[in-house]
Amino acid sequence: MSGPRRDPDLVRAYVRTRGRSRPTRELDLVTLVIAVKSPGPGTSPDARRVAGVCARGALSIAEIAAYLDLPFSVVKIIAADLLDTEHLAIPTPAESLPEIALLQEVLNGLRALPA
Repeated sequence: MSGPRRDPDLVRAYVRTRGRSRPTRELDLVTLVIAVKSPGPGTSPDARRVAGVCARGALSIAEIAAYLDLPFSVVKIIAADLLDTEHLAIPTPAESLPEIALLQEVLNGLRALPA
């Protein structure tokens, strides 16, 4: 009778995150992120995988974790790192953007100020 089988591809979470246990910013499982540029050389394989899956469109942290079969905590840390280096972005919902008319009024008001 042999002991429990070990998956040779199993990598501990602390190895994937280089020993860190917390992301650099607050991210929820429903936070959406999208890739804005590809990570360069020297980026970890997990970070490249996260950016790659986000290149298809905006995904939540939970979706990324499910697609890549990674723990949520690891994805939060990797996504935060990619946000910090501007490889990922959090898309602004269309309903949060100001109306064009409001922006035009602000511009007109600024132009009316004395120089």
